[in-house]
Formats: sequence, C-alpha cells, structure tokens
Amino acid sequence: MPDLLIELFSEEIPARMQTRAAEDLKKLVTNGMVEAGLTYASAAAFSTPRRLTLTVEGMLDASPTTMEERKGPKADAPAKAIEGFLRGAGLSRDDLEERETPKGNILFAKITKPGRPAADIVAEVLEHAIRNFPWPKSMRWGSGSLKWVRPLHSILAITVAEDGAEVIPMDVDGITSSDVTEGHRFMAPGRFSVTSFDDYTTKLKRAFVVLDASERADTIWHDATNQAFANGLEVIEDAGLLAEVAGLVEWPVVLMGTIDDDFLGLPPEVLKVSMKEHQKFFSVKNSKTGRIERFITVANRETADNGATILAGNQKVLSARLADAKFFWENDLRVAKAGMSEWLDALKNVTFHNKLGTQAELIERMANLAREIAPHVGADPDMAEKAARLAKADLSSEMVYEFPELQGLMGRYYVEASGEDVAIATASEEHYAPLGPSDDVPTAPVSVAVSLAEKIDKLVGFWAIDEKPTGSKDPFALRRAALGIIRIALENELTAPLMKLGVSDALLSFIHDRLKTYLRDQGIRHDIIDACIAMPNNDDINLLVKRARALSETLKTDDGENLIQGFKRANNILSQAEEADGVEYSYGADVKFAETDEERTLFAALDAAEANITPAMDSQDFQTAMAAMATLRQPIDAFFEAVQINADNPTVRRNRLNLLSRIRTICSSVADLTKIDG
Repeated sequence: MPDLLIELFSEEIPARMQTRAAEDLKKLVTNGMVEAGLTYASAAAFSTPRRLTLTVEGMLDASPTTMEERKGPKADAPAKAIEGFLRGAGLSRDDLEERETPKGNILFAKITKPGRPAADIVAEVLEHAIRNFPWPKSMRWGSGSLKWVRPLHSILAITVAEDGAEVIPMDVDGITSSDVTEGHRFMAPGRFSVTSFDDYTTKLKRAFVVLDASERADTIWHDATNQAFANGLEVIEDAGLLAEVAGLVEWPVVLMGTIDDDFLGLPPEVLKVSMKEHQKFFSVKNSKTGRIERFITVANRETADNGATILAGNQKVLSARLADAKFFWENDLRVAKAGMSEWLDALKNVTFHNKLGTQAELIERMANLAREIAPHVGADPDMAEKAARLAKADLSSEMVYEFPELQGLMGRYYVEASGEDVAIATASEEHYAPLGPSDDVPTAPVSVAVSLAEKIDKLVGFWAIDEKPTGSKDPFALRRAALGIIRIALENELTAPLMKLGVSDALLSFIHDRLKTYLRDQGIRHDIIDACIAMPNNDDINLLVKRARALSETLKTDDGENLIQGFKRANNILSQAEEADGVEYSYGADVKFAETDEERTLFAALDAAEANITPAMDSQDFQTAMAAMATLRQPIDAFFEAVQINADNPTVRRNRLNLLSRIRTICSSVADLTKIDG
C-alpha cells in the first residue's frame, strides 16, 4: 500500500491560522479520499510559517470496483420510460435482467463502477481542497482566480511505494505539482526533491526547517529556560505566546536581551503585556524579587554575530515602546495622586449602554448596591461603597487605553497611589473576577461586595431592557456574570438572598439554570437541584447548594433511593384519595387508631425523624436532616407491606390517610421529593 505526501508551499501564513489550517487540509483531503472509496491507515498534518504538510500512510492503490443493482420500470412499460432508465444506468436493453415479481415482470440493471487509481482521486480531491480552503481571510494575486491566505508558490504531491515515488500530476491556476520543496528562506535557499516523508523531514531539517510545531515550541522553551537559569532568572510561562512564536519561525534561535534600567520601575504586568503584544517577547523575571529584568526573543535564523545585531534592533524598538509606557504610567500616577476625580468626571461622557446610561451612572448603581451587599459578606459598608466608586476609574487612564487587558489591575496600582486603603485598591482589580471557570474568585470582603454588585447590576440592567442571552449568543457575557455570582457565593460560603438585592423571579430562574449546569459538572443531577429549588429561600445560592449536595449524597444510599419510592407511593395514594374524597387529609393522625404493629412503628419512626429534622433544618444542617429522613425507609416499606390503606372502617381509613399526609409533610420539609426522577 502506497503512502501519500502533500505540501502546499506559500508566503508566510499568519501564526494564528496555521494549526487550524493543517487540520483543515487533513480533513478535506482524507474525507474526500474516503468518500471516493480510497481508504487509508493513518494521517498526520503539520505546519510551518511557509507550508502546510499532510502525510497519509497505508493508502489503497485504487478505489475498489463496485457493483450496484438498480430497480427499473416494468418490462411492459412504455418505451420512453425504459429508454430513460437505460440512459441513467448507461446500459443497453440487452444488459438488463427481467425478473418475475408479485407486481409483474420488473427490469433490473447491474451497474459496475470500476475502481479509480489513487493518483486520480487525490489530484481531484486536492484541487477541490485548495480551491475551497476555509481560510478566515484570503487573497488573490497575479492574474489567476485562486484565493489563498498568501500567494501559493508550489504544490508537492507524491505517492510513495516500494518501487519509488511518483508525482501526482495536477495543475491549479498554473501551479504544477512536483516532488520539489525548499528549505529556509535565508539559511538554505534553493529547491530540492524528496522521495518520502522521512526523506522530506530529514532534508528539511538539513535545510534549517523544523516541520513539527510542537518540536519548535519544545526547542524554544528548552533553550529559553536554560538561558534564564544560567543567569539566575526564570522565564514567565505563557502557553499562548509560545504557540504563537512557534508559528513565526521555521528554525528557532533563542536570544536573551536586557531591559534598560529606566524601565525596570514599571509595574511588571506593564512590562509583560507591552513586550508580549508589541514584540512577541517572553518576560524573564528575578525569581527572588519578582521583578522583570530581561526578555527572550526568538529569531528565525542563525547569524555570524550570534544574534547581536538582532538583539540590538529588538532592544531599540523595545525601548521606544517602553518609553511610551513609562510616559503613560507617570501621567496616570499624577492623576491618581490627585484623587482620580479627573478620570471619574470623564466617565460621565462614556456610554456603558445606550439604554443603561453612562459608566458614571453604572458606578453610582454599583456603589449603592455594594453598600447594601456589604453586611451580607462581612464588609464595611462605607469601604464597599468607596471601592465601588473607584473600581472603574482606571478606564479613563492612558495605560488602560493603550492596554485594555490591564483594566482593574492598573486600577489597583492607581488607587493605592491615591492613598486609599489596600482593601479598596484590591477591589479595583478583583471586582471583574472570575472571568473564566478556572479563575480564582475574590475572597476579601470588600472585593466580594463590589464584585457581586457589578455582576448583579449587569444582570438586573440587561434583564430590564430585555437583552437576554439567546442560544449561543451572549454578547454581554451575562452567563459568565451569573456563574460568577454562583461561584463567589459558594466559595465564600455566603448567606446573601438575591431577591433582597433586586433580582427578579425571571432573573433568579436564569441564575438557577446556570447553577444546574455548574452542579451537573460536579455530578449532581438536575432533578435533585429542582427538588431543592422548589423549597423556600431558593435565592440563597449557598443554602440551596448545601441542600442539593446533602440530598444527592442521601439518594446514593439504598435507604435514600428506596425512601423515594415509598414517599412517591404515599404521595400518590394520598393525592388520589384527596381528589376522590374532595378533602385534604392533614388533620393529624392519631396512634390510638392504629390497628397493626407496623402502623405503630411508623408513628414512632415519624416522631423520631421529625424530632431530628426540625432542629436540623432550623440550623441548616441538611446532612443530619437528610439522614433522619432516610431512616423512614424501612418503617414505610413495612407499613405498605402489612397495611391496607382503604380499610372498611372509615375512621381507620382516615387515620391512615392522615398518616400518609404526615409522611409527605415531614419528607417535604427537607426537599420537594415529587421532583425526583424514578
């Protein structure tokens, strides 16, 4: 079985597009092959800045010959009907088979489709892939009609068998396929032919091209960390930047440069983001002080001066960038030390949303809400309000205008510089958190109050103007805000009733939906959550989840699982009797009317369970309450096995129905068990 090697060689492909493009090439070609009947054993795709490569192993020589049987018209059908069937099948009348069926004699055609050579199929599939490639952006060049991300220069397409390699003949807009590629643009100019994938990778490496992006990334990280370690320093990890830089070079050469002393006083986050965004540099810090002192850059070539000229140029450009950052920083500090009123006034002219007012109006709402939330989270109301009023001041700063991703963090620096309490400054940074599912949530009381205020105001506001998430669309990140409220409440074990903080029934239902998703990922079933949502105080997220977790653990036991069946049986019998009799059986059962030991045992068990459940629920000790409820399993089972509810004696029947009502009442005080599946 032959192998296949394809390379599409072009001008530089943007790093952010390379990985996806390699996978798209693999998908388009292999799917097309399979659809044409050409199967294979394995396939792998690779990318560098100048090439997309696909290797396929164990490919068939040709697609198999297939036989299709096609049913036609009746043998005595009109001539035109038979002629049409023959044209469609590509056969003559003599090629048809006539068969006797219950519906008369029917004509059948056996159509043989001969297999096609692998080269023909690949050529057809590859041309279609090239012409219909899903680049996010593409361009035309010259006089051709082909669109590619950057001008496409050559197509390498060969099959590799034991007797050698053969070029798959094809032509796309004047680009003719061959077995030729080229190496590094500067270090190994010129073209060379290849005979297999192993030969291809070997010759590329000899020509200063590392084909595998993961290998390039490993080389970069290995060399960068070694250079830093040799100088007693540490490279700050950044997986996204590493992947991007690996897509910028074919032959990575790691160089470490210095940062001018004039800029070492800048906040490390400013240095890091400036070097990353503008220069694609890694930050190198002093592990003892945390100060960023150097940078790592990755060149695409080796030089005679070991990168000295490259480093000098990079350091010159970096100094210009950092000079701007230093200018922003010093100007911002001046405003911060003056109290930041200049920034806050500017926010009066910045729209938050055209239906929800300006940023200044948002801040006013947040401040009032943070003061209201503060007692629920152990924060000082005055500090919480002050922190909310300053939390977004940095949006007017020059540094945040240049680097929006630093909002909040710069606010912490500026609020500290203004002389405010550290807790107020910290809230400026933390009130946005958590931004992602793995981010830490704020734990300092003032930060918690401001963060909750920001998220609750956002949800309440957008609900009020009917801007709710729909399907996969959530332009204002309202689902993230709801999840943030949930996580803050749970991880800080807060008792904060949301309904008292302006949350409507409809909005609370949305938060409950997000809670179901959050808890489902932790193994708690949706019906268990529904059973707890149906209970009072369901706007207290922490209380609700404690109840749900306790119920979930109880239902994992045999007693808990079987109790549900006993409860549902009691509830169903009782509901049917109440409907038939037109009365509600809740007058209180009396043990003196019990006729069997099982009845008397159940009375005693209910008394004991209620004695434990009532104080446990009052103290929100849900585990104790659930455990007490689970002890009812055996006496309820025994009661149903021994006792006939609909006794002939109406007093006994009524007493037994009232006993069932007591089961329902006691169990329902813990959770709405009617919501439980099964």
